[in-house]
Amino acid sequence: MPLATIEIRSTDDRRRLGSRDPSTSSGRARASLAPLHAAAGTAALLLIASFWTATLVTELFGPWTAVVTVKQLIPWGFLILVPALAATGGSGFALAKGRSGGLIGTKRKRMIAIAANGLLVLVPSAFFLAARAGAGLFDTAFYVVQAVELVAGAINVTLLGLNMRDGFAMTRRRRKSRRRGAI
Repeated sequence: MPLATIEIRSTDDRRRLGSRDPSTSSGRARASLAPLHAAAGTAALLLIASFWTATLVTELFGPWTAVVTVKQLIPWGFLILVPALAATGGSGFALAKGRSGGLIGTKRKRMIAIAANGLLVLVPSAFFLAARAGAGLFDTAFYVVQAVELVAGAINVTLLGLNMRDGFAMTRRRRKSRRRGAI
């Protein structure tokens, strides 16, 4: 009876498994990042969708006081949204581990567009609209910026939704390949 069992893997096996090998420390680190990435991405998507929905509903059906409240609360929501987006991007970058092709490359390009749209359009619009609403200035400038914000917000919700869909596809594919390898 042998005293110890030594498993020798070929170079091809190590390269193929890479950091997906759960027995390695990098494999465990990746596994712990995946739930953070999913939770942060979901939180960001839900927050942006709730900002957009609250804006549309109050503009169409609510009194002006509701519009003021929504417009002044949205910038406070950035205190949750910005860390959620940062955690999503950071964990996604770490999970990608230098890969840039296929769905990972597509998701990365979308995140750049989401960040640019948020920083250049949505954040300034939110602060402008909060100030105007707080001052009771519901003029042409308010409604033009409001329309731009709704379009930009819809774009970000769509892009985040596409990233979520692709993340699910990548997870499905990874699980299928693990099952095949285990059989």
